[in-house]
Amino acid sequence: MNADEDLRVTVTDERRQLSRTMFARLNEATAWMQPEILRVGEETIRSFIAEDDRLQRFAFQLDDSLRNAPHTLGDEAEETLAYFSQSFGSPNAIYSMVANSDIPWPTVTLSSGEEGTIDSQGYGRYRSSENRDDRKAVFDAYWGKWQEYRNSVGAVLSAHLQTQASLAKARNYESVLHRELFQDNLPPEVYRTLVAEVNTALPTLHRYFRLRQRMLGLDELRYYDLYPPLVSLDKEFDIDTSIQITLDAMSVLGEDWVNLQREAMNQRWMHVYPQRGKRSGAYMQPSAFDVHPYVLLNHNDDYESLSTLAHEWGHAMHSIYSKQAQPFDTAFYATFIAEIPSTSLDLILQDYMTKNAENDAERLYYLGSALESLRTVFFRQTMFAEFELALYEATERGEALSGERISDMYGEILRRYHGHDDGVVVIDDLYTNEWMFIPHFYYNMYVFQYSTSQTAGTALYANILEEGEPAIENFKNLLRAGGSDYPYTLLTNAGVDLAQPGPYRAVEAKMNAIMDEMEAILARQESD
Repeated sequence: MNADEDLRVTVTDERRQLSRTMFARLNEATAWMQPEILRVGEETIRSFIAEDDRLQRFAFQLDDSLRNAPHTLGDEAEETLAYFSQSFGSPNAIYSMVANSDIPWPTVTLSSGEEGTIDSQGYGRYRSSENRDDRKAVFDAYWGKWQEYRNSVGAVLSAHLQTQASLAKARNYESVLHRELFQDNLPPEVYRTLVAEVNTALPTLHRYFRLRQRMLGLDELRYYDLYPPLVSLDKEFDIDTSIQITLDAMSVLGEDWVNLQREAMNQRWMHVYPQRGKRSGAYMQPSAFDVHPYVLLNHNDDYESLSTLAHEWGHAMHSIYSKQAQPFDTAFYATFIAEIPSTSLDLILQDYMTKNAENDAERLYYLGSALESLRTVFFRQTMFAEFELALYEATERGEALSGERISDMYGEILRRYHGHDDGVVVIDDLYTNEWMFIPHFYYNMYVFQYSTSQTAGTALYANILEEGEPAIENFKNLLRAGGSDYPYTLLTNAGVDLAQPGPYRAVEAKMNAIMDEMEAILARQESD
């Protein structure tokens, strides 16, 4: 995280590169282990576990190793792949440097006279401007600058896709999707059901867009009209206020949760504010098992920053609970589980803010924010997942993917999700370059798990509201379980099956219920 505080500092970047080199060497030094376990054989390994209690803590990892037998190569091949493990991550490293350090970002003079730098932070800030001309200027400047790098970024992403497709083939997987789902033992129905159900729910998304158009008073909704709040909120949420609100909201999870989170938040484990050269976005880093989690933010004193704080601390609390209950070997949880606690905390915060709003206007703001969360997670991340799958399938068919071709593919999906052809949201050609600023496309089928996590988080939070203490303990037990079993098993044991359509349809129903509430408020306001 120290390196991400300022990407221009070569010393910290060199330390990060050194750590990656050390992990690569560790992989090289231990590459013999998996083939050796398989050489011993499943029957013998299981007899060892049954006879020696000391092996019980490793039973899950050994089972996972045995499960990987069809995809484990011989000693020489495994050692060769280990030699190149650091190089396989090069496209991601190159992209990160280009996106966060090398691009000379443009400036835009806004209607207020302010001159804003339209980098990732500036884009995130100014795209929600209430002035429509400002929003268009920001979009055009930002995506216009990205377009100048489309060929280069397209080549980098294509190299990443080809690398991953080759690695999947080398390890006898049907596809990259098959490999990524296999890692966590996820049934393919989870991915396919998510995409199918979200596509079925697109009319609900389009209903939201029409509500947004109505509330903004626009004759036509364009892509740069999706980010301004439906109702303005004249409130600032500095970091201290954000911490207190988050703790107050989490009271629904019990006093022990709040006390544990308060103690952790008082330890100054966060890098809070944006600065030049700092990595964009936010994340939680859990890798220091014997220390504590670290949190990187880019706090802008707005409600979005408050929400991000709560979200990232959902990750941090997951790590804290897991490390309290699990040994090192099973403390680190799978990505499929990782986003569930954080999205649950998102929902808890949304409900808290809505219930404690001082008036209908403020309540509309928080309800609108909840709709935006559903748009940007349930729908948008699934859109990314559908696009990423299309990229890998094209690569696996041997098709060439230039930056222009990638923009065309993204544009088709982007316009379908937003009802462009039906006049719901108009999307200019320039904005089909949006794929270029999404770093998650280098994380290999990561993004769909945001959507499944919001779906699971919605179900778990609904259980908490309905059942109280038993559901709260069930939620905490999911966190305590860490990586002690396959994530799909852990989640189904907690009562949520994401291979079935029910949980996804419940999210759509929740979105329609929010819009019903907003329309009722609007009707009251119009009748007054």
